[in-house]
Amino acid sequence: MVSSSTLSLCPHPKINFGFQNKHRTEFWTVSSTGSGSLLQNRNAAGVVLPFTLVSITWRPLHSKKISVRAAASGSGGRSSRSGSSSRRVYQQSQAQSPLAPVKEIAASVLPVGAFVVVTFVLWKLVEKILLPKPPKSVAEENQPGQGLKWSFAPGTNLLSSFGAKIERESKLKLNDFAKELRSFQSVDMSGRNFGDEGLFFLAESLAYNQTAEEVSFAANGITADGIKAFDGVLQSNIALRSLNLSGNSIGDEGVKCLCDILVNNSGIQKLQLSSSSFGDEGAKAIAEMLKKNSTLRIIELNNNLIDYSGFSGLAGAILENKTILSMHLNGNYGGPLGAAALGKGLEGNKSLRELYLQGNSIGDEGVRALMAGLATHKGKLTALDLANNSISAKGAFHVAEYVKKSKSLLWISLYMNDIGDEGAERMADALKQNRSVTNVDLGGNDIHAKGITEIAQVLKDNSVITALEIGYNPIGPDGAKALAEVLKFHGSVKDLMLGWCQIGPSGAEYIADMLKYNSTISSLDLRANGLRDEGAICLARSLKVVNEALTSLNLGFNEIRDEGAFSIAQALKANEDVRLSSLNLMNNFLTKLGQSAITDASDHVYEMNEKELNVVF
Repeated sequence: MVSSSTLSLCPHPKINFGFQNKHRTEFWTVSSTGSGSLLQNRNAAGVVLPFTLVSITWRPLHSKKISVRAAASGSGGRSSRSGSSSRRVYQQSQAQSPLAPVKEIAASVLPVGAFVVVTFVLWKLVEKILLPKPPKSVAEENQPGQGLKWSFAPGTNLLSSFGAKIERESKLKLNDFAKELRSFQSVDMSGRNFGDEGLFFLAESLAYNQTAEEVSFAANGITADGIKAFDGVLQSNIALRSLNLSGNSIGDEGVKCLCDILVNNSGIQKLQLSSSSFGDEGAKAIAEMLKKNSTLRIIELNNNLIDYSGFSGLAGAILENKTILSMHLNGNYGGPLGAAALGKGLEGNKSLRELYLQGNSIGDEGVRALMAGLATHKGKLTALDLANNSISAKGAFHVAEYVKKSKSLLWISLYMNDIGDEGAERMADALKQNRSVTNVDLGGNDIHAKGITEIAQVLKDNSVITALEIGYNPIGPDGAKALAEVLKFHGSVKDLMLGWCQIGPSGAEYIADMLKYNSTISSLDLRANGLRDEGAICLARSLKVVNEALTSLNLGFNEIRDEGAFSIAQALKANEDVRLSSLNLMNNFLTKLGQSAITDASDHVYEMNEKELNVVF
């Protein structure tokens, strides 16, 4: 596309300017003639060629060269190209008009002025297009924009007006948090995303605060740099007892910094660093701190990247530490070697009461080494979590041997392992001799009716066990029958978890019959057992009978329809002394009619007993 602008006063030579920018080449033509011009040009022979500006023509070119061409007035200097196409200017004789001198002056002055203007414009265009822009200095490149505003909350890098509003709101929130730190004993600031800057601001309120005893800064985007905010704060604050920094990616460096600060701290008794993205180096730093710190009682290090080396360091720490009571190491990578190291450390420890090792893939060999250490443990361990550790019946044997001898253990979990019926039988034999364990979790271990029958027999003579979790085991109707027959008149079980056990309507009938006579079970979980309406109707019959113990019933995921719901509703209305306070019917097939029936029954219970029945659909 060609763009042209022409000012023509008289026959003229031409000057062609050609230049190219990054994207296109442009061509300018300047034509002039006349003796009054103040500009001159020389041809190849050195002859001066006077000319006056009369025409400027521009069009884009596609060549890559810069050209300047000029043609003098007269037949010798005029290009053949302009001979036929140049515009001829009408000339009047000076004798025919009294204004001839004025026109002569105008013919001389106007081209000069036009040339000055056009030359200035051309020069600016050439300067802008051809000359390179001066590079920015490093300081200028790194300097933040003037319109950006800093904020504690999501919404940074906004325009100045909106960013200022976000900043004001964030500061107001932080001021409110600071007031809470000065006003309440327990303050939960988890998930506020105030980051390192916000932590530095809030740390000032903790420095000489003597009110807040439990503070949670969990999941706030805090990094290793933010941990430095506690330097000096935790030394002067003696009121703070619990500090939660879980869910912040502080890494090994952040843990090292925190441990340097906590070495001489005399206030904090509970430290939570779960999901904090640190590994062996951070664990070793914690171990060194535990060797000197005499205040910490509970430390939670779940879901980090601690391997054998870190476990070994912690094992050395509990050999020397005399005050730590509870250690949580769930979801790490200890493996068999890590478990063996802990076993060695426990041999000389007298203080540890709770050890949580869920999800560390310690296996049968790791369990054997750990149980060997616990067998000589001089302390009184009360809780042991070995869930999800690839333990088979062979490993269950070592656990059972420890349980037989333990006189302090209260809670044992082998949840989601693979001990099977053989392992269940070994645990049953151990529980017959143990008289301390109150909570047993054997869920998800591929236990069938045979294995659960052995567990049920334990309850005939054992009056200590109050919570039994056997969910996620395919015990079927036969397993439900074996368990129900014992619990009808024996045992002291208060919490019975039978979810995902495939008991079906037949198993529900056995459980319903048991509930008519049992006087201890207060919480019953029967989720996902395929009970359907038949099973719900069986359970409804039991609800009509006075049962002063059962307060919570979970029937979720059982394919119950309106017919089953109507039966349960009628039972609740018929029993004026019903104690049920929680009924879960989630993920069943109830319509609005079935839900309305249950809701009406709930209202009736409140009218009769002035006790609310919490129903979940």
